[in-house]
Amino acid sequence: MHKLLLAAVAMMLTGNAIAAEMASPDEAKALSQKAQAAVNEMGSEQAFAAFAAADGGFQDRDLYVFCMDMDGVMLSHAIKPELVGKNLLDFDKYGDTLFKNMIAVASSTGKGWVDYNWPYPGTEEIREKTSYVMTNDQGFFCGVGAYK
Repeated sequence: MHKLLLAAVAMMLTGNAIAAEMASPDEAKALSQKAQAAVNEMGSEQAFAAFAAADGGFQDRDLYVFCMDMDGVMLSHAIKPELVGKNLLDFDKYGDTLFKNMIAVASSTGKGWVDYNWPYPGTEEIREKTSYVMTNDQGFFCGVGAYK
């Protein structure tokens, strides 16, 4: 009985530790705002380099910056650089056209939340995620996502 209780407590603590390692939507929004300022102040080339650098100040736990033009072409992706240059407008692997939705938000209001489904890190489980996207002075948008 005692071992069972210890095992249950250990599992709860591990679950809480994993949840604590994941960033919140508010933290994603703050990093998206920081990314917008970086593009506006440094220009896209320097900002993209900072986004991609592990020590550039734009990667935190599961948070990272991605940038896309209004046609759906990925301009920068800190975690999957192989996506850069690809048109993802029609991407719909997990049941929604998230990039079309991001473009719609960016082109209509310049900033806002977009909800979609995405694989949870380290698993095959599809979970709800939300990204805060913001346009910048160069006419494209960057976003940062967090699991809900």
